[in-house]
Amino acid sequence: MTTSPIERAADSFAAELARHRTGRGLSKKQLATLMGFDPSYVSHVEGRRHRPTEDFARRAEAVLEASGAIWQRFREYDELRHARNGGAHREPAVPGQWLPPGTGLVVERELAALTHADDGYHCVIRRELYNAGTEPVSRYLVRVAVDRYPNDPGRSNRHHREHPLTFAELQLRAYRDDGGEREPMHWRAKHDRDAFKEIWLLFENAEGRFPLYPGDRVTIEYAYRVGRDKWGPWFQRAVRLPTRHLAVRLDLPVELDPQVWGVETSLSSEEGPLRTQIQRHDRDGRALFDWSTDDPPLNARYRLQWRFRNQPPDAEPDSPASCLRVRASDRMRGIGIVQRGDDLLRQPAHQFDLSRQERTARDVVDRLCAILVRLDELHPFSKGVGIAAPQLGLGWAAAVVRPADRAAEPVVLLNPRIVDSAPDSDEQYEGCLSFFDHRGLVPRPLRIDVEHAQWDGSRIITSYEYAMARLVAHEIDHLEGRLYVDRMTPGVPLVPVEEYRESGNPWRY
Repeated sequence: MTTSPIERAADSFAAELARHRTGRGLSKKQLATLMGFDPSYVSHVEGRRHRPTEDFARRAEAVLEASGAIWQRFREYDELRHARNGGAHREPAVPGQWLPPGTGLVVERELAALTHADDGYHCVIRRELYNAGTEPVSRYLVRVAVDRYPNDPGRSNRHHREHPLTFAELQLRAYRDDGGEREPMHWRAKHDRDAFKEIWLLFENAEGRFPLYPGDRVTIEYAYRVGRDKWGPWFQRAVRLPTRHLAVRLDLPVELDPQVWGVETSLSSEEGPLRTQIQRHDRDGRALFDWSTDDPPLNARYRLQWRFRNQPPDAEPDSPASCLRVRASDRMRGIGIVQRGDDLLRQPAHQFDLSRQERTARDVVDRLCAILVRLDELHPFSKGVGIAAPQLGLGWAAAVVRPADRAAEPVVLLNPRIVDSAPDSDEQYEGCLSFFDHRGLVPRPLRIDVEHAQWDGSRIITSYEYAMARLVAHEIDHLEGRLYVDRMTPGVPLVPVEEYRESGNPWRY
């Protein structure tokens, strides 16, 4: 039986995808996680039950570092599809397909530059954007975060409470550059915290609106300033959208004798040195440090750090001794635990189809149990500890909870949901592996009844009380896209871990 040219082109795309996936040693589930899709979607594309989309092809090539092969197969398929449809512009998105913030935006090139100046630090971010989605884009989310003492979170937290970052001092400016014509962009604050801002850059200004339509490209640029009293010796870039090329430049004074190094983390690897070398060249009394990478994986983070060897020790924000201290959250990030602010922690987990997906469920639980063993090497969890699959970048409804008694077997929760709870509750301090630098006072019921699945798909109800009720409820929140801060009483502040006095003690009942 023969197939049509478009079907053969789709088969060719699926084969190319499978070849590169297996060449990288990735399962379909792992590839889907790195790309930000439900695992079933990758299976459907390789099985050709779903047609490939442009967004899927670009992200697959970025993750698999395919050097154009997957993209070329998609173009062959896409040209045939357009010809069959009489030149139709674009097929509709696959139902249920996840698209990153920005309705399918791809960053084709980013240049981030940070300059040390007399009045502080000047930051300029320039991004070339492509709309690979199906809807026009009218806004773009950016983040500004400061950390005066990155190796001393308690001190940094107190400093920013007393000296909060303000929008006025940022002097934020944003522009749209379309073919050499610069247009100012209006912006609107989304979140305003002492050391963190989220800002919508709007594709509009006083002269009108200029949305980015599907298939179009545009370059945007935004710039801001931060005083040296609020900026520590680090500059981090996080890959939140599919990105083709990322470049970073530090512009520092030669007279201060700067020393620069860098680290990177991703969902699939622990913290390690940058895989490509930072290049330095001096010009007119300035030391320019350039670093770049192609096709960085989604959710990767790249941090450049420095110290000034000609600066007096008492003026240097991070002395050699303090550099030995590692933030608690960095230790968790280093073993692969997704940190607060990542979109993965706000997405409801997918339910297993048991017993059909028993093998998948067991693989996920094995990874969770392995992390519990690693956690014991990093911290004494006297209150017990739990870990949910989304905290490892796995979008499945699975969690493992170990009671305070380390001799007890961990509790495995598959597809859990709370079906009843006691009317009585109390408030206790909780920590979270996804932002381990703080503790928060959280109200919880003293008893919960949880319906959950067994490996064969049957469901049972288990009651948990006191400490186990709190631990289990915390993990179920993760599976529903919630964090414990969502349950805290408004106005109650988080406590830096350095100021928390109950580490090593169990909860009291």
